[in-house]
Amino acid sequence: MTKTARAIDALRRGWPIAIGTAEGAFELLPIETGDAGRLARFDPDARADLLLSASRAATLKLANQAAAATPGQAVRIARAPWIDFDTATALADPALDLATPLKGPFRAVPTGDQRAADAALALARIAGLLPAFFFRAAGPGVDPLAPDDIAEAEDPARLVIATRARLPVTASETAEIVAYRTPDGGDVHVALLLGAPDGTPPLVRLHSECLTGDVFGSLKCDCGPQLQAALAAIVGSGWGMLLYLRQEGRGIGLVNKLRAYALQDQGFDTVDANVRLGFAIDARDFRVAARMLDLLGQNAVRLLTNNPDKVAALEAAGIRVVERVPHRMASNPHNEHYLATKRDRTGHQL
Repeated sequence: MTKTARAIDALRRGWPIAIGTAEGAFELLPIETGDAGRLARFDPDARADLLLSASRAATLKLANQAAAATPGQAVRIARAPWIDFDTATALADPALDLATPLKGPFRAVPTGDQRAADAALALARIAGLLPAFFFRAAGPGVDPLAPDDIAEAEDPARLVIATRARLPVTASETAEIVAYRTPDGGDVHVALLLGAPDGTPPLVRLHSECLTGDVFGSLKCDCGPQLQAALAAIVGSGWGMLLYLRQEGRGIGLVNKLRAYALQDQGFDTVDANVRLGFAIDARDFRVAARMLDLLGQNAVRLLTNNPDKVAALEAAGIRVVERVPHRMASNPHNEHYLATKRDRTGHQL
């Protein structure tokens, strides 16, 4: 198990980790999976500051934060006597904004090693946790995780084909499934190959995992219908492939996606909900899809999408998109606002 994988496991268990560079190292305790007892052991003198994302800090209107914050940038909040574990939890979790009156004022201070602090937030996202920590300078003898270790864990060049097999499906009885993973495990992405190559660029759909839509038929999004319509379109085109990317909730994970759903029930759209949680509007990495296509020997595709960002990402990674094929679904009363937000705020060409 790599150092990054061990750190992710520790965060999910509520254990402290260390991240640092040559300029110094931090020890961090995750707020979501920690508790008051662990905080007391981690920081017996109650001096550890807090680390939040800039977008979350801007939402909370903390001192010295620009209104248009960079979502992935870390902000350090100075510890004050009234910041106990419950207060920190209220700062970290936007679901508590209406229920928990926040004390204050809170004061943002220089972060220190910004690169290491930003890497901590990236690691929280990979672990599927809220990007919020108690943190302090690391003591002697600590072997910190480096930001480059975290970046390497997300490097799509490490992805390899693990296995492939014939998989008859409703759309095509001759389909083949290909599984990809990195040498140290992690999420398994898959490609479903449909039809026989005919010398033309394949019709390709990049489909991000959506448990609620793909499996349970959620009406809050259009993912389930998009998945089934994409399979039918690929078969109808003669040949192609559907890449099923394990990037639930636009890359923030299932639990955080459900938190975003709860915020949507409070009146926030999908963009504002992600930002309020402390994440980027879209944290997916489509370089993964480019690597999957490259391993299948495909460097030119017809892309079934309404999202110009997917086209740009594939082309930046060396995959030529010879045609963007629209992929339009009918709306329903539950997802009308969601589809309008995709059109108006994230540039989808619906």
